Amino acid sequence: MSPIDPLVIFTPSGKRGRFPAGTPVLTAARQLGVDLDSVCGGRGICSKCQVSPGVGAFSKHGVTVSADALSPWNAVEERYRSKRGLAEGRRLGCQARIEGDVVIDVPPESQVHRQVVRKRAEAREITLDPATRLHYVEVEQPDMHEPSGDFERLAAALEAQWGVAGLTAGLDILAGLQAALRKGGWKVTCAVHAAGGAPELVSLWPGFHEGSVFGLAIDLGSTTIAAHLCDLQSGEVRASSGLMNPQIRFGEDLMSRVSYAMMNPGGAVEMTRAVREALGTLTAQIAAEAGIDPALILEAVVVCNPVMHHLVLGLDPVELGQAPFALTVSGALNLSAADIGLPLAPAAKLYVLPCIAGHVGADAAAVALSEAPNRSEELMLVVDVGTNAEILLGNRERVLACSSPTGPAFEGAQISSGQRAAPGAIERVEIDPATKEPRFRVIGSELWSDAPGFAEAVAATGITGICGSGIIEAIAEMRMAGLVDAGGLIGSAGQAGTARLVPEGRTHAYVLHDGRETGGPFITVTQGDVRAIQLAKSALYAGARLLMDQMGVDTVDRVVLAGAFGAHISPRHAMVLGMIPDCPLDKVSSAGNAAGTGARIALLNVAARREVEALVRTIVKVETAVEPRFQEHFVNANAIPHATDPFPNLAAVVTLPAPSFNAARGGGDGGRRRRRG
Repeated sequence: MSPIDPLVIFTPSGKRGRFPAGTPVLTAARQLGVDLDSVCGGRGICSKCQVSPGVGAFSKHGVTVSADALSPWNAVEERYRSKRGLAEGRRLGCQARIEGDVVIDVPPESQVHRQVVRKRAEAREITLDPATRLHYVEVEQPDMHEPSGDFERLAAALEAQWGVAGLTAGLDILAGLQAALRKGGWKVTCAVHAAGGAPELVSLWPGFHEGSVFGLAIDLGSTTIAAHLCDLQSGEVRASSGLMNPQIRFGEDLMSRVSYAMMNPGGAVEMTRAVREALGTLTAQIAAEAGIDPALILEAVVVCNPVMHHLVLGLDPVELGQAPFALTVSGALNLSAADIGLPLAPAAKLYVLPCIAGHVGADAAAVALSEAPNRSEELMLVVDVGTNAEILLGNRERVLACSSPTGPAFEGAQISSGQRAAPGAIERVEIDPATKEPRFRVIGSELWSDAPGFAEAVAATGITGICGSGIIEAIAEMRMAGLVDAGGLIGSAGQAGTARLVPEGRTHAYVLHDGRETGGPFITVTQGDVRAIQLAKSALYAGARLLMDQMGVDTVDRVVLAGAFGAHISPRHAMVLGMIPDCPLDKVSSAGNAAGTGARIALLNVAARREVEALVRTIVKVETAVEPRFQEHFVNANAIPHATDPFPNLAAVVTLPAPSFNAARGGGDGGRRRRRG
């Protein structure tokens, strides 16, 4: 394989390699271990191998993709499109051949092991006071002697019978008003939206509407999108669903997407279209799951980070990529759901929570609403762990906030055997400190790998890779077992006393699972994996430490891990790794998808909207990008758990070995001097 052969980069896995021109995309995917489905064996019949090639400059990957990076559209693809349809921009991986450097996205439906979006709805008591309410009214019939419009008489009836004054309505509602009144014998059920401004009629039914009406709480993340369908009359979560954010093909992290918008004319519009289409798909999916007509969804609340905020609203995100990181608009927005193409009821409303600052968005505001650090007597650190981490520190006296660019490693990307959370992915790991032997659990099974019946339990999914929570536990366990030193260097077999440490170039890797005898994968934790997690956790810790500096403290009383990923992190492993500051382990808890919970609170309680709007104005933003001590904290946090900060609470429950593989001699090439990276 020539070094000048075309470079192929697959997203979201991040796997890459060079292949001779003319190599089918499916062949390249298989050789790289990319999760790309195919049932027909590459005959162009099953369409399981659909991919989305990118075009333009991808600064994150260091490539510019031309329009002819793949072979021209061929007869097989044309036949398939004409008979069964093929989405715009999609190619069949078995037919498209690589001709130049290319970035190729594998959409969720083309993945053998599809993503499990684990942003569930957390159980939470919420005072039910929605902005949209139903009112049954009896309306005066028209009278030639006292002429007035049907709408005016409906408005008068609502005011007289329900105290709803100053009713307004859009043309969509007015168009069906007369038919509804007459069909119902001048008795109708009105859905009225009142969120502080003039009340607005958003739907109407003849007679008494016996069913429910619904709202959507949407957590629009940079990697995953989750939605909860809520009954606006009972507050019950009727369905929850999620999918991958298709913008991943433009860049895994937020700044890559801003860069894509900067370097590609029309790039922002392209990303806006992609995410709005995904929201439409998710809406249809969740309505079908609940068995309801989407026209009964009368309201939506959206929370998201600032870049996603601008892209979903169709606003240019470029200014967010450079100081002073100015937002087009930071306040809460009351819009029509149709403004962003949400396929709900024609007059459905949309509320977007306020952003805190240029890099701390509406999702962080939702976390603040959900977890309420401003009401805490204790000093609380709330960390919403994701591709871009939002961090809150505060108590009743003061709340600070920042964001930290952790990158996608916590999601399983940029990890040698990494994958997103899907059935078959290793999610829990334990390593015996004496024997250095591992055991693990995979998503889809409750059994550990050394338990009877494990092989049968995972036969359907297989053991496919390792997800974010799995890689965190694996590296923390390696540190506790003496396989990794405080600097993050993996030892050799001779140094650490286990044959599971195998040479890999100038470094070593730990064999977690070897399935090659049965055609399965060879899953290892490499030095590169450790380094990727070190960089991510250092950014997270440095952000938290900056807030502690601003607060004038060296310790916190309580740590709350939020986010879909945060919900699956073991507090002990997170602290061993040095992701979070030291505090008593029983004071580290998970809030689950706190941003999604905040969205549900804002959907179901109109007063909460005023509360979060007021709260955001009091939160003090710390900008990590311009803080001089961020780099110092980042470097110190590279050590596992930390180079200088003491961890007395951790030391009380975990004894960490003190090997130093860099200084050791002997034991094979593990004793070589470590190259500076």
